[in-house]
Amino acid sequence: MASVARKLVVEVVEAHDLLPKDGTGSSSPYVVVDFDGKRKKTQTVLRDLNPAWNEALEFALIGPVDDAGEPIEVEVYHDRRAGPSSRNNFLGRVKIDPKKVVRKGEEAAVGFPLQKKNFFGWVRGEIDLKMYYVDEPVPEPAPPAPPENPVETGANEAEEPLVAAAEKVLDEKPEPEKSPEAAAADAEKPAEPVRSQEPAAENVSETVEANPTLPPAKLSAEEAAAPAVGAEKEAAPMWAPRPKQMAPPVVRSPEVAERSKYDLVDKMQYLFVRVVRSRALPGDAKPHVRVAAYGRQVSTRTALRSVFFEWNQTFAFIRDASAAAADPSALEISVWDLPPDSDTHDEEDDHFLGGVRFDVSEIPLRDPPDSPLALQWYRLEGFSGRSGDLMVATWIGTQADESFPDAWKADAPTHVGSRSKVYHSPKLWYLRASVIEAHDALAPSNRDYAVAVKAALGFQVLKTRNAVSRNGALPTWNEDLLFVTAEPFGDEHKLVLSLELRHGKDAIALGSASIPLSSVERRVDDRKVASRWLHLLPEGDEAPAKKGQKPGVGGRLHVRLCLDGGYHVFEEAQYCQSDFRPSARQLWQAPVGVIELGIIGCRGLLPVRAIDGKGTTDPYAVAKYGPKWARTRTVADSFDPAWNEQYTWPVYEPSTVLTIAVFDESEDATSRSMGKVRIRISNLETNRIYRGTYPLLQLLPSGVKRMGEIELAVRFSHAGSNLDLLHVYVRPILPAMHHLRPIPAEQLEFLRLAAARIVATHLGRSEPSLRREVVLWMLDATGNPRGYSMRRVRANWYRIMVALSWVSDVARWAEDMRAWRNPTATVLAHGVLVLLVWYPELAAPSIMGHVAVVGVWRRRRRLRELMPHPCLRASQAEVVEREELDEEFDPVPSLRGSDVVRARYDKMRAVAARFQAMLGDVAAQAERVQALVTWRDPRATGMFVVLCFVVAVTLYVVPARMTAVAAGFYYLRHPMFRDRLPSAAVNFFRRLPSLGERIL
Repeated sequence: MASVARKLVVEVVEAHDLLPKDGTGSSSPYVVVDFDGKRKKTQTVLRDLNPAWNEALEFALIGPVDDAGEPIEVEVYHDRRAGPSSRNNFLGRVKIDPKKVVRKGEEAAVGFPLQKKNFFGWVRGEIDLKMYYVDEPVPEPAPPAPPENPVETGANEAEEPLVAAAEKVLDEKPEPEKSPEAAAADAEKPAEPVRSQEPAAENVSETVEANPTLPPAKLSAEEAAAPAVGAEKEAAPMWAPRPKQMAPPVVRSPEVAERSKYDLVDKMQYLFVRVVRSRALPGDAKPHVRVAAYGRQVSTRTALRSVFFEWNQTFAFIRDASAAAADPSALEISVWDLPPDSDTHDEEDDHFLGGVRFDVSEIPLRDPPDSPLALQWYRLEGFSGRSGDLMVATWIGTQADESFPDAWKADAPTHVGSRSKVYHSPKLWYLRASVIEAHDALAPSNRDYAVAVKAALGFQVLKTRNAVSRNGALPTWNEDLLFVTAEPFGDEHKLVLSLELRHGKDAIALGSASIPLSSVERRVDDRKVASRWLHLLPEGDEAPAKKGQKPGVGGRLHVRLCLDGGYHVFEEAQYCQSDFRPSARQLWQAPVGVIELGIIGCRGLLPVRAIDGKGTTDPYAVAKYGPKWARTRTVADSFDPAWNEQYTWPVYEPSTVLTIAVFDESEDATSRSMGKVRIRISNLETNRIYRGTYPLLQLLPSGVKRMGEIELAVRFSHAGSNLDLLHVYVRPILPAMHHLRPIPAEQLEFLRLAAARIVATHLGRSEPSLRREVVLWMLDATGNPRGYSMRRVRANWYRIMVALSWVSDVARWAEDMRAWRNPTATVLAHGVLVLLVWYPELAAPSIMGHVAVVGVWRRRRRLRELMPHPCLRASQAEVVEREELDEEFDPVPSLRGSDVVRARYDKMRAVAARFQAMLGDVAAQAERVQALVTWRDPRATGMFVVLCFVVAVTLYVVPARMTAVAAGFYYLRHPMFRDRLPSAAVNFFRRLPSLGERIL
């Protein structure tokens, strides 16, 4: 097996806007990269504040990059030899976390702002770097050439004992014991300096070459073995451990690594039975093993025949009270020469090959981190002929046992897909295809023609607008087309661009070209990438254009392609996003914490399917957060399944949502949803365990149906200090590219649905697969978007009213003060008014202090547990009419009859009429304000202008404080001094004209 040498490559691309240091307004910079105690530098670029190096500096690595224990330091200096400066002036530096280093093929130029060394330093600019690692095979050393002058036979005979002695020294690692006299002589010798192993081997080789005439018989066994030891060390692979300076220990946050113990869920005891192999069975047998315990029986597959009969399968039987009562002490393991699905259980049958019986109370208890239990041979009993042996291991453990995930559970279905598994979504990228122009597409003519470009990437097909070419002008578009694609990019992943001539409703293909995605440049910011010209081949002509050959009639297409890694590719709905990280790993921030989820079980599930006239359910749960999916095992025919499985995810953004759903696994390779629960991470207090039950609700055309409830345990633990977690709240949620070059809103939903389909296809190729309908339902991308819903209109209106309830509370409080319902409070309000008017600088502190007191006061009324999800009251689904639900689930176009559609349309018109009236009232009030100075009503505008002059003179003569206090006292006057009719100002405003009479 060839060895592999790993190298870290730091490619210094260029720098921008450096600080001049040579005294003439420029600098001659060079870059020094320091990593793992090694320093390398680039060439010097003379007198350039925007230098470009494009040099790759390589560093040898041993093991992963993350284990280096120190950051990658990049420093920029001005070279004193290229300018009048007397020393190498510092221009800036960058420290980079090794975790941002990616493998070769994923690299992209990343701009890092230069930092100063101390507080009083002055630097500016940024440097662009590419950092990646590459694994290169190390060539095996060539075998040594035979000697040119072979030694005589007698010499060879003399060398045999020396060679044997040398091989003995190589086999025996410890040194041979020395006599007391030799040990005393060695102790009197001065201590020699410690040398590395490689120079020692070189010195030995030099000694042998310097004395070629020394006869081999004169060498001792140690001297004869020394060259062999040196040769062995030279042939050692590059990745072998070498003595080096120990790096400082890396302090890793414990939250990033998954916990090994199950502390959020209940421990469940299982009886584990591992069946490995058998021997001394009949040679023509095709045996399988049946394991029976606690009233349940499972079978292995048919044995694989080698030297022994091999099974190597593990079974787990849950130890619950009902199962123990059925058969508390028997564990039977029997071997049968039958197909595994046979129902023959007669021990006297000719197919019975023997069995073993265990007492469950005598089986040892194992709890990790104990070592696995040793396997043991057992004699098969009960067979009339020659008995064989069976290698078995049995122990009592919990779900924390390392054998639990791959063990066949006795309460689960028999197919492989029922096991608990963890899946990972592929890394998604946005592919941006900028179509610029086309050349030589058509022969020049006087006719105007419309040309469009169609781009296809798998199932995603987009078209540009029609570019009309007049008088033979070249068609131009300058239009961006966005696609979603997933890594890895193989040769079969290609973007196909075709040029089409639009003639009415028909399209005539002029030519096409395909670009492999592996050749597309990656970027992490909004810098421009190099454009390219594509030779379009005629349709049906797959031969590539040779170098120097003129393009065919398809012409040429000018495009710019790049993989945008600075965006986050949305695959979930906006309101339940679980991750906001960009595609490029170089831009990822460190995790701020970890979320731990314990899926305990469900209670009271409803039957989903009917088998033999009996309702049944085979439930399992799926949890999704970020790119990681977790699937529990399937419990067969159970309405109260107990999983007690725990999973962990790193958290990069607290404002994200964890989604858990329950499904029923049917035998027809489909899964039916039974409800969904979402938990927002920011609602969780730090290091607190939330354990409770959540309803599983399904909104069906017949109404809301409660499918049962699920019990969960959740804990959020933060990494690092509290300040790091609080700092996340002031950072942008989305990556910078979403703000620098935002994607149009109308394209986001199309791209999200495409991303969901790609993820579903990827997870469907896993083994066992996560079914497509499960992935799409979890991502809210089932392909049947709901249209208009009266229930959702009421729910959104209810949300607005609840969110703005504080406005009505303030208005109600002001009306209570004005109505003197509490005279004491009104008198205090007069005093506060005078105080704030005379000392206006106290207004803002008073308001902020009041808000702070309200927040502290309401803290004791906060929710102690997580909010129930989903909420029927907030969804307005408690008393929803069946007709409204049928309308909500009716697809577009409608499948109902004309009478039903007409009735729904009339109802929608009534609702729209009320909404239209509300919009008209708002517009009328805004037009009355505008009419104050537009002279639509000359008398009203004249009165308002005169009033404004009077108020201006009054405010100039009367102090502002007195005016404000007088206005406040007038507003708070006692009801006995107020008229019950509207005031003059209100009457005047209501008489102002609006444009309502002009609307048809």
